[in-house]
Amino acid sequence: MRTYLVTGGAGFIGSNYIHYMFGKYDNAIRIINVDALTYAGNLANLKDIENRENYTFIRADICDREAIAKIFRGNDIDRVVHFAAETHVDRSIRTPEVFVQTNVLGTAVMLNCAKAAWELPDGSFKPGKKFLHVSTDEVYGSLPEDDNAFFYETTPYDPHSPYSASKASSDMLVRSYMDTYHFPANITNCSNNYGPYQFPEKLIPLIINNALQGRKLPVYGDGKNVRDWLYVEDHAKAIDMVQEQGRLFETYNIGGHNEKQNIEIIHIILETLQEMLPEGDPRKAYVNEGLITYVEDRKGHDRRYAIAPDKIKAEIGWEPETRFRDGIRKTIRWFFENEEWMENVTSGDYQKYYEEMYGGR
Repeated sequence: MRTYLVTGGAGFIGSNYIHYMFGKYDNAIRIINVDALTYAGNLANLKDIENRENYTFIRADICDREAIAKIFRGNDIDRVVHFAAETHVDRSIRTPEVFVQTNVLGTAVMLNCAKAAWELPDGSFKPGKKFLHVSTDEVYGSLPEDDNAFFYETTPYDPHSPYSASKASSDMLVRSYMDTYHFPANITNCSNNYGPYQFPEKLIPLIINNALQGRKLPVYGDGKNVRDWLYVEDHAKAIDMVQEQGRLFETYNIGGHNEKQNIEIIHIILETLQEMLPEGDPRKAYVNEGLITYVEDRKGHDRRYAIAPDKIKAEIGWEPETRFRDGIRKTIRWFFENEEWMENVTSGDYQKYYEEMYGGR
């Protein structure tokens, strides 16, 4: 049985990846989920699989070298999928040192512990071991407006926020281990994810939740900043395919072919909510464009991201399967069916789940 060590598995993308992997491989794999359970980590995301015999949760900080080394010593890890990171740009502007600590030093700890566990006396590595570092398209900086330019794997890095700078630094660390030690790794850089379990500080769940509560919908600047959107399950599938079929030491861009202005996203969400809310639901009365409120633009706000997934399609055969409007409907339907999840997250009660489930261990 192959053993996966997933960092940040209680977060948005990590928990979706774990669900995807058990859905595909069932009992043929074992997953060890390591998460520090900071504000965006939510064990309730994995409530339906927590009692599986082939699933283990360990609360640990990736910056804690001894804790991570202990996991490698006690388990024969075959795959590392490294999601754990601080990810919110606004938070990085306020507390950049937190992002450097987790995203850069934490990645160095993960690399060193995997290297120590997998390296053979002659400097080569045990066959079949792989490390996948999950990163972002934000490391590439900003593209011109109204241009056909895209981010490719060869695009020079040009990060503009403390968040993207910390992720660029962690990418470079992984590259240096591949080059220096021939360490068996891949890097993936993805566009903006959306879907179930996303913490409501991010644009799409924030807009859905605020609209349903009749609250203002904040829009930075003129709202015309462009992002490429990727449904999270498509991303999970891509990561699995890179692990199994990707060439070692390569970087793969994972994009959704769904470029949208932020203001366009908000209009689509409002239209879809109006369509999906049942007749007689009082929320239909206040889900409208009158909630849109323009606010001062974010510092260093990149104007446009657009990622080209040409390489991953050519080499591995992956391409995005979910059209944006379909993905938004699936996301809204999930939020309708999991209103208690959103209530717990927005109230902070979700953080009590660990204590209830694990007794503070």
